[in-house]
Amino acid sequence: MSQQDTIFACIDGLATTHAVVDGAFWAAERLQAPMALLHALERPEPMPPVGDYSGVIGMGAQDVLLQRLNTLDEERGQVAQEAARRMLAEAQARVDQARIPSLQVLLRHGELTDVLLEHEPQARLFVLGRQWRATAARKQRLDHRVESVIRNVRQPVMVMTAPEFAPPEGFVVAFDGSATARRAVEAVARSPLLRGMNGLLAMAGEPTPEMRQQLQDAQAQLEQAGFAVTTKIVPGLPEEALPALLQQLGNVLLVLGAYGHSRIRQLIVGSTTTALLRLCSVPVVVLR
Repeated sequence: MSQQDTIFACIDGLATTHAVVDGAFWAAERLQAPMALLHALERPEPMPPVGDYSGVIGMGAQDVLLQRLNTLDEERGQVAQEAARRMLAEAQARVDQARIPSLQVLLRHGELTDVLLEHEPQARLFVLGRQWRATAARKQRLDHRVESVIRNVRQPVMVMTAPEFAPPEGFVVAFDGSATARRAVEAVARSPLLRGMNGLLAMAGEPTPEMRQQLQDAQAQLEQAGFAVTTKIVPGLPEEALPALLQQLGNVLLVLGAYGHSRIRQLIVGSTTTALLRLCSVPVVVLR
């Protein structure tokens, strides 16, 4: 088995870490692919510079404080490395290594997106967890690291949206007739990851006759690839209708195409991909 097929579990020690490990293991076992546990140790926030206080403390005291700050920085780095090693060891203990071809444990320094881009030539799938970032009272946004990874890597990304992962019993493809959605259907048809599961092609809004035909064509394409697939059209905006539908369906996985519009359009009207990643309560596979 080539290391170019590796399933990367990107762990950070936060609430979804166990789901990330378990979801990556599920994928690695289904694909009989190597698995890697990866933690990106990002640079900590800098300590306040002593120079800011140079007008109120003497030079000798300033030198002493600089030395103490340097020592603290070293200690913070050592503590972060030890915490990362323990986190990786705990994650490793969750994996039944006898059921997958191989397991790597990787501790890397740098921003997560940069680290994953370095490993992308070896990757088949990246698995990471969604975290919340509050921007105002009662308003939350998708973790910028998740959004950055999905915008920049070319390989599929599976996002865990809850602290626990259960192997899905079916999958839903969010379909809108766009080229992005059609490519997602093609990727599902080719991949063994979802083989054997019942599928649903879900379209939100008021479709045109042309979009209905595209929906039927997508269904036929998946059926020809051996999937049992139904279709459903739900009224409303995708970011409202699809999360509600998924709640009704229970233990499923959502498949999305990534960012079908230009960056300028995303800045003006936002992105359905980002909204669904933020609002859905099931694991989400994002395909480029």
